[in-house]
Amino acid sequence: MRHTAAKLFATLAIATSLATVAAGSALADPSVTPNAADVVGVGSDTTQAVLGQLSTDYNAFLTGKGDTTSPRLYSWDATGSSPITTKTGATSITRPNGSGAGISALNANTSATVNFARSSRAPQTGDLTTDDFVAFAKDGVSWAANSAGNAPANLTTADLAAIYTCSKTNWNQITDISGYTGPNATIKAYLPQINSGTRSFFLKAVGGGTAITPGACVQSYTPEENEGTDSVFTDSNALVPYSAAHYIGQVYGGHTTSTDAPGPLTVRNTDGVAPVTGTHTLNSSYTATAYGRVVYNVVRDGEWTGTGANPALKAIFGTTGWICTNATAKADIQSYGFQTLAVGACGSVTHL
Repeated sequence: MRHTAAKLFATLAIATSLATVAAGSALADPSVTPNAADVVGVGSDTTQAVLGQLSTDYNAFLTGKGDTTSPRLYSWDATGSSPITTKTGATSITRPNGSGAGISALNANTSATVNFARSSRAPQTGDLTTDDFVAFAKDGVSWAANSAGNAPANLTTADLAAIYTCSKTNWNQITDISGYTGPNATIKAYLPQINSGTRSFFLKAVGGGTAITPGACVQSYTPEENEGTDSVFTDSNALVPYSAAHYIGQVYGGHTTSTDAPGPLTVRNTDGVAPVTGTHTLNSSYTATAYGRVVYNVVRDGEWTGTGANPALKAIFGTTGWICTNATAKADIQSYGFQTLAVGACGSVTHL
C-alpha cells in the first residue's frame, strides 16, 4: 500500500487552506519611511509576518493612547527589492535575508540603521557576546512535502538524518514507517539558504544536538524558507524543513501573499508526533521535543542595559513590555501560529 494517510492529511490541509486564506494576509515592508528614532528590525523569514503585525498593532496602541512621541516599531521583510534604506538618515544596506544575515546587519551597523534582528535560532558559535537574544515566542520545526507526492505522513529523526547525509536516497529505503511502502523514486531533499535560522536549527535537531553536514545528494538550489510556491515543490519527491508555526499562520490564519504561502506543501509528523493539533494550533507535545525552538529578537547589549540603553527596546520586547503583556500582542502571536511564552520567559535574554 502507498501512503494513503499522507495523502488524506494533505488533502484536508489544502481544503482548509483554501477555505481560510481570505481570513487575512501577511504584512510587508513598512508603508512609510520610519523616523530616525524608531525601532527598526530585519532578518528572519520565519518571524517576519508576525513582527509585521506586531508592528502595526503596537503603533496603533501608541496612537490610541495619544502618544505621539514614543518611537514606533517597524520590521523589514527578508526578501524584496534591495538595497533598502531602513529609516530616515540610515545608510542603505543589502536587504538581510535570514536570521544570520539580520544579526550580521545588526553588528555591522548602528542604531541609526538597525535596532534589532529577527532570529529563529538561539545564539551560536560566531555570534558576538554583546548580542542579546530576547525571547518572544515558541515554534516547532517540521518538514514538508508535496501533498500529492511520495513522502510518508511521518519520518523519524533517523530517517531525516539518513536523507540529509545521503545514506538514504530513495523512498523505497524508508522501511521503518508502519503502513508505508515507498516507491522506487529518488528523494529530493532541499534546505533553505545558508543564513536561514530554520536551516541551522533543523540540521542540529536532526543530528541530535550536533549539526549534521548535508551530503552531496542534497539539492544545491536553496529555496526561500517556509514558502511552498517555488516551482521545485511541484516535484513529488521534494521535501524541505518548514516552520510549523509559520505554516499554521499561512494555512489556518490566512496570512499569505503571492509568494509567502505553502503552495502544494503540507507539514508532516516527526517521530510520530504531529506538529499541528486537530484544532489547528502548534502542538505542545511537538514543541517539547528537540524540534521545538524559541524565536528571538536580537539587540545590542549596550542598548538593552547600562547607561546607553534605549528604553524603547524594553518597552516593546522586555518582560514587562508590550509584546509580552498586551492581549493584542498575544493574540497576534497565536494568530500567526506561534505559542506565547510564560511570564518571565517572554522578554528573557540569552547570549554567549
